[in-house]
Parts: sequence; C-alpha cells; structure tokens
Amino acid sequence: MNRHIFTAFFFCCIFTAHAQTQNQQDSAWIRDNYTKKELYIPMRDGTRLFTAVYQPKDQSEKHPILINRTPYSCAPYGEQNWRALWDTHWKYYLREGYIIVLQDVRGRWMSEGNFADIRPFIKDKKTPQDIDEASDTYDAIDWMLNNLQGNNGNVGVFGISYPGFYATMAAASGHPALKAVSPQAPVTEWFLGDDFHHNGAFSLLDAFSFYAGGFGYPRPAPTTKGPEPAVKIPENDNYQTYLDIGALPNFLHLTGDSVQFLKDIYAHPNYDEFWKHRNARTSMFDIKPAMLVVGGLFDAEDCYGAWNLYKAIEQQSPATNNKIVMGPWYHGQWSRSNGSSLGNVQFGSRTSEWYQNNIEIPFFNYYLKGKGTDPQLSEATIFFSGENAWKKLDQWPPAAMVSTPIYFQSNNQLDWKKPAEKTAFTEYISDPAKPVPYAETIHFSRTKEYMTDDQRFAGRRPDVITFQTEPLPGDLTLAGPVIADLQVNISSTDADFVVKLIDVFPDDFAYNSGEKESINKPYPMGGYQMMVRGEIMRGKFRKSFEVPVPFKPNTAEQVKFTLPDIAHTFKKGHRLMIQVQSSWFPLMDRNPQQFVNIYTAKDSDFKKATIRILHNASKASAIYLPVLK
Repeated sequence: MNRHIFTAFFFCCIFTAHAQTQNQQDSAWIRDNYTKKELYIPMRDGTRLFTAVYQPKDQSEKHPILINRTPYSCAPYGEQNWRALWDTHWKYYLREGYIIVLQDVRGRWMSEGNFADIRPFIKDKKTPQDIDEASDTYDAIDWMLNNLQGNNGNVGVFGISYPGFYATMAAASGHPALKAVSPQAPVTEWFLGDDFHHNGAFSLLDAFSFYAGGFGYPRPAPTTKGPEPAVKIPENDNYQTYLDIGALPNFLHLTGDSVQFLKDIYAHPNYDEFWKHRNARTSMFDIKPAMLVVGGLFDAEDCYGAWNLYKAIEQQSPATNNKIVMGPWYHGQWSRSNGSSLGNVQFGSRTSEWYQNNIEIPFFNYYLKGKGTDPQLSEATIFFSGENAWKKLDQWPPAAMVSTPIYFQSNNQLDWKKPAEKTAFTEYISDPAKPVPYAETIHFSRTKEYMTDDQRFAGRRPDVITFQTEPLPGDLTLAGPVIADLQVNISSTDADFVVKLIDVFPDDFAYNSGEKESINKPYPMGGYQMMVRGEIMRGKFRKSFEVPVPFKPNTAEQVKFTLPDIAHTFKKGHRLMIQVQSSWFPLMDRNPQQFVNIYTAKDSDFKKATIRILHNASKASAIYLPVLK
C-alpha cells in the first residue's frame, strides 16, 4: 500500500473511531439525563398537533424551551425510540439543559388536521378557525409554558429549510415568551427564488423529485409511515431521463391527480395571488424576538430565502434585533459537517464548527438562559470565499459597496469601459432538444456541489458564450447583489437567460493544504472555473412576473434581473468570467422558445432559436458587480 494512502486511511480510521466513541458517550449521557415524552397539543380550532419532548431530569434549575416544527416528521415514534440528537450539534443544547421540542406541523405525519404547503399568513385573525402556522406556534408555546414542568418561561425556535419557514412564522406569532428565533435557509418565496422557481423558471429537477418522490402525496389520517411514491422512472441519468419524458404535461401525467401542490404549480404559471399569498416576507412586521437569519452562500435550494428574509425584516421591522450569518455552505451544511470544503473548493477552516460555537449556541444561550454577556453580534457575519475569511460588517450590503458595471466586449472580453463599436454581438443557437446540462457528471439526484463546480465543461459547448477579464492586477472583492443587464436580440418569442459569474483560477493553481482529505488523486485546480453564482431568468417575465409578454423576433430588447447576493474575493492573478446560455437542464425546465404556457406545452412546441447578446456603444450588455471599495 502506498505510504500516503496508508497514512490518510490510518488517520481517517482514528478520526472515525474517535467520533463514534464520542457519539456513544453523548448518547449514554443524554439517555441518562433526559426523558422523552410524546403528547398532543391542542390548537385554538380543536386540532391536535403531535409533539415529542426531550426534557432534562434535572429539576434544580429552570430550563428554556427550544422548538423545531417540521413537516418531515418527529420520528422515530414511541417514547422508547429516541432521535439521534447526539449525532448533531443539538447535543450541545442538551448539555446546556434545554427542553428540546419537535412537532409535526398540522396535517403531517402524526398531527391532526389538513396540511397546506407554505400556508398563507393571516394578519387579522377574527375567529378560532382563522389559523396559520403563526397561530399554531403561538398556541403550542402557550400550552408548553403551562404544561412542561421546569421551564424558565423563555422559548426559542429554529429550523432549516422548510422548518426555517416555520421558524419565520413563529417570529410572526407575537407570543411574548418567544425571545429568540433562527430561520436557517428558510423557504421564503417559491416563485421568485427559492426551491421550485427562479425568476419564473420552473426548477424541474427539485420540484418533481420532491413532490413525486413522496412529499406531495396525501396523508388522509395521522400515521408514522410515509407514502410509497407511485412514480417509477429510471434512476441513473437524470439528464437523459428527464429529456426522454419531454414536455411538462408529461411529468404531471406520471403523477396523475395524486400530488396536489404539483398540480397547483401547473395551474399558476405566473406570479398571481396564489403565489403572493405564500410569500413569507409579507408577515415580517413588528417582529419582537431577536432574529438570527442563517444561510449558505452556495445553497442550491434556499439561498434566496436567507438573503431576502433578512432584508425584509430590516425594511418592514427596523426596530427588530435582526442579524444575518452567511457561510460557504451547501443547504444545511452548517449543521451537518465541519464546513471545510464543498466539492473541489476548500475554505481553509472548519467553518461550520466555528459558526456553531461562536454564533448559534451563544445566541440562544444569551436570550434563553441569560448565559454569558450580550453576544453583540455584528449586523452581518459573512464568509468571503476566495480569500476564505469571515468579515463582521455593520450592514448588508456593506456601505462601501458600489454597484459597478463591467461590459461585454468583442473577442470574448470583459472590460470596465463601455464598448465603442457601433455594431457588435455574440450569438449562439439554443436547441431545446440538446439543452446545456447543469453539471458535467452523470447522476440522478441533484448534486449540491454544482454550486461551485468547474464550468470548463459548459464553456466548451457552442451554445454557451464566455466573456472574461485579463488576469486581475489586484484582489477584487464583491459583496452584495449581482445585476445582469443584457441587451438581446432573439429569433423567437421567448427564451431563458442563464448568467454565471465565475472565478477562473491561474493555470498553476494548487491547494497547498486544507481540511479536505482524499485517497484519490486531487482534482486538477489549475485553470479551475469556479462558479460563484449562477441564476436564470425566464425571458417573458422580463417586464412583469404577473403579466408575461412575448419578445418581438429580431428586435433588440433589455433583459435585466438580479442574482442572489455574493461575498467573494477574486484574488490577484485570477480572472473574472461570465458565461451566458439559454438552458440549464434538468435543473430548470426547458423553454420551448415560443410564447406559450410552458405547463401546457406539447413536445412539438419546442423550437431552436438564435440568441444574440449585443455589446456595442448603444446596446451595451453589462453585469453590475457589487464592488467593495
């Protein structure tokens, strides 16, 4: 055996054995010092919600309550069957003596009632039948304060992803005992940026796998068993499988009438009242608890939600103690791994553990236990990839940020100066029959690593156009939203536009060291094209998400949209690259490139289109970068 392979294997075994031993010790301690109870908590309309309570045996002091409300189950069920809380950073809360509460939300698993996806918030509740997730949280907290022995009267709520939405709704409940809330990667807006749509384009891979994969099937009565998905499709190559299924109606045909919310998505192709009522940000007025919004810079699912929930609270509830933390993480990575890398990209430290020990646990300890001094968290604690450093900022975006255009030029160049040519463009042919893949590898489940993947594979296609700078003479730090301002001319009546911001590493780049360990040959990082941010815009929504409008073929038009915020430093000697394409499959559904309702389109509706990106003196395409001066 090669000596280096043996050494890596040896230390891996030691680390694994140590982690297993530590988890066994934590498991034994928790079981010795806690009890588990299962109970039903009544809501104001008589519906009862199933709740699992992990409570300290120690009654020498009062204990805070920390709640996680979830549609994903409180399993395992049965008071003798314990969730492995010792395998997560939740074990530190147990060591601190928290009462940990898990609750199946209304209509899911063992709770009574009817489930509604992102149930709309009701601002003015007039009768006990006017219920929402905020009222359910209020009623649950009220019951716990009066019935859970030994609580100290302070309550916190946290959750990641969909449970992050329920944490947001908890903050809107107005219960006076709720002192601290942390929505993490929160589901916030399902048409403009989270999970199932981005700027009106349908996130086909995630939506279909989520709803047809089990979540969307009805649950007629409380149960401890999840549904059996009725859809059986090949699970080897999602690109070919989804391409073979074809137009969107074919996907709905596979699920039939079983999956209601998938049907709702198809029935509401535009940003109508259905979607507006499900915008969680509309509830963020007069928020009383301290707020800690957490997200990942490279979250493939709810990056939009974290940035924009924080901004909504700042705008709508300016007196709220509201903070944001964004690390270099995939969806929920801050609670699942040490956070030292994502895919091939290394971050130089164990960022998740730093966050847990320095931000989250002190936050709840102070507001729920009165432990320690006021954490006085910075307004924004943001990790800047590229330079691999945390920055503590007084506001987000930073006051020193200047939105600065960089312009497309001929010969695939980017420059800070406007192009001088009178007539210039770069064109490509977008063929829905051969869409651009979102990742290079063959796989079925959507990868999380695509958010930082090497984009060289895409740049080699004729339907992806590339513009880049010369090697940078000094570091370039970007902090805030990126705005794509494209001047386009297309041969059809509709098209999608995918813009990717890429950090091109020097040809001789190599990581000297890092947390990432592998017995395999390291990925060649010389010339690596790291995607820093990518986003799609459905062209017909360029003027309005409520009322789509067709393009006039062969006529210059503007397509302007905002990409989620970034925090990244392009180091000296690196290049900044922009890629533009018109498909990103099967991450996003294919545009037929005709002005039609895509949810009812036929396979025969999909047509090729010639896409021109204009870059001349009068029609200058640009990307507005949030340059930190």
